[in-house]
Amino acid sequence: MTSSNRDLRDEIRDYWSDRAATFDDEPGHRIADGSEMAAWEALFRRHLGDGEGRALLDLASGTGEIARLCQRLGFVVTGLDWSEPMLERARSKLPEVTFLQADAERTMLPSASMDVIVTRHLVWTLVDPAAAFAEWFSVLRPGGILLVVDGDFVSRGWLARMLLQLGSAGRRRSSVSAAATRHEDILARVHFSAGARADAVATMLQAAGYGEVSIDTRLASIHRAQGAQFGWRKSMLRRSEHRYAIRACKPGQP
Repeated sequence: MTSSNRDLRDEIRDYWSDRAATFDDEPGHRIADGSEMAAWEALFRRHLGDGEGRALLDLASGTGEIARLCQRLGFVVTGLDWSEPMLERARSKLPEVTFLQADAERTMLPSASMDVIVTRHLVWTLVDPAAAFAEWFSVLRPGGILLVVDGDFVSRGWLARMLLQLGSAGRRRSSVSAAATRHEDILARVHFSAGARADAVATMLQAAGYGEVSIDTRLASIHRAQGAQFGWRKSMLRRSEHRYAIRACKPGQP
């Protein structure tokens, strides 16, 4: 079982490494300055407040977009990602930020070393979320905050199914990209292969010892701002998905 998990993590790292060169070109990955950045800042301020020099760890930092956001809010940011090509782009974008290469499920960081941990679109890819949540709990200082921004990108309601059918009309199976095939293969083997629902993630966080766990689905302002970059079909699809932010605290005095 351990060998299988290790192999899957390697595949996940290699998949994102291969996408690094064009990652920021895809709407929804790079945070556009203006209304989209303002909407993201409002979400993070709602749950974290201003940075005020607090130490923040951006897990699965990718090309550094969330690190850039958190730096703007006044946090002292450390980014961590397992993909070296992603880190190369993040370092060129934010040379003053420390970026480390490590698996987000096994950070190798000291206990009680961070005031805040944030993730965007990481939890749905986790091989062993229970172990990851315990690891992050250890890295947080007492009174520290974890903010998870994620979604269920698997389960589809009737509207999403209809939009996807419209988008695929007339396309042959052979036109499906190799990247999409790899994505589907990886997704079938991660823990949340049936979709990372907010209530399931929150329950696991509580089991790991986090307190004050709250779910926030008020992401409409972000989706509206992103809509200008998407066509109407993708914009509607995004709004129909189960996306959320979860805030959780490590008990104790900060």
